[in-house]
Amino acid sequence: MKKLVLLFAAALMAVSVNAQTVEESKTFDNFYIGINGGVATKMTQNKWLGNLNPNAGLRIGRWFTPVFGLAAESNAYFSNKPFASTGTTVRFLNTSLLGTVNLSNWFGGYPGEPRAFELVFVGGFGWGHAFGNHGFNWAYTTTTQGPAQQPIVNVVGKKGDNLTSKVGLDFTFNLGANKAWQVYVEPSVVWGLNDEIVKGNDAQQKPVTYIALGHNEVEYNINKAYAQLNAGIVYKFGNSNGTHNFKIAQLRDQAEIDALNSTINDLRNELAKKPREVVKEVVKEVAAPVQEVKVENLVFVTFAQGKSVLTKEAKKVLDGVAEGKHVQIVGTASPEGSKEINDKLSQARADVVASYLKSKGVVVDEALGKGVQGTTSNRLAVVYVK
Repeated sequence: MKKLVLLFAAALMAVSVNAQTVEESKTFDNFYIGINGGVATKMTQNKWLGNLNPNAGLRIGRWFTPVFGLAAESNAYFSNKPFASTGTTVRFLNTSLLGTVNLSNWFGGYPGEPRAFELVFVGGFGWGHAFGNHGFNWAYTTTTQGPAQQPIVNVVGKKGDNLTSKVGLDFTFNLGANKAWQVYVEPSVVWGLNDEIVKGNDAQQKPVTYIALGHNEVEYNINKAYAQLNAGIVYKFGNSNGTHNFKIAQLRDQAEIDALNSTINDLRNELAKKPREVVKEVVKEVAAPVQEVKVENLVFVTFAQGKSVLTKEAKKVLDGVAEGKHVQIVGTASPEGSKEINDKLSQARADVVASYLKSKGVVVDEALGKGVQGTTSNRLAVVYVK
């Protein structure tokens, strides 16, 4: 057991460094819901800040990483300005699927929780539907010659649908102790990609402009675009990691273990210079003399979170243990999960290492699973080669 104590001490030192990556998300992690509202105005052939079209909407989304996500958004518009009224309360509905990119995390890295202020790009495509039986949603138009050869636009009322596209930039502010709430201001541009603009004169010879939804080739045309300014509020649902956002994971790789081995060796040399009583206290020796465990006699095998399967790299490390050698194995687990699960997982890791070494002719004296050791992530099996 005294050898095992030394083995634990080495293992605890080997898991003291943090890797800057996030924990794996569960199926329903990192979802959010929000509402927004604002005004839109036609970008051309319109007076500055004139004919403002109010809107309100709902946004539901999910972040797959701290940088990339998707959101579904639907906004209702209550005016057709500068076009004629459709005679309904909700004149137009635009439903979009938007990609979201957190530019602050992309260029600045994820610090472990959202910053107080972040910049987020949104962009994607949608489907628009106009309500009512007259106004800007005339789907078909014909033009005839009126008096003095002036064109008269004749329209046949049909509800219109079109393909839309939106690009915007969210200036976001994360609020609360847990950063569960977010408010944002979003300037954006919304295009009617396949609309047709028809100009002419009505029966009274007054200039009129109609727009036929979805009856032209797809193009990004500024004459069919709206500038929009909205503000919104978002609530981020709680995650399985106990927070409302991504959490930095504690991961290890073999290169890191190799570097830690060197550190452990330096620490061992420092301990050798200390009085024997100090060493006794560290390893909690009771009576018998300590048999020194050299760093080169320790082999560290890492596992993925929640797994007890040997990777190719792990097998390569274990292949370095010579046939006929006697070993002791200790399996450990990280703090996530219940004690019962972690105890079983650590034993499974010790067993899979023992099974592999036995197949190579190595003598396994003991293979124990010790569950969680310390407070940091330690998805390890430590092999002491005698």
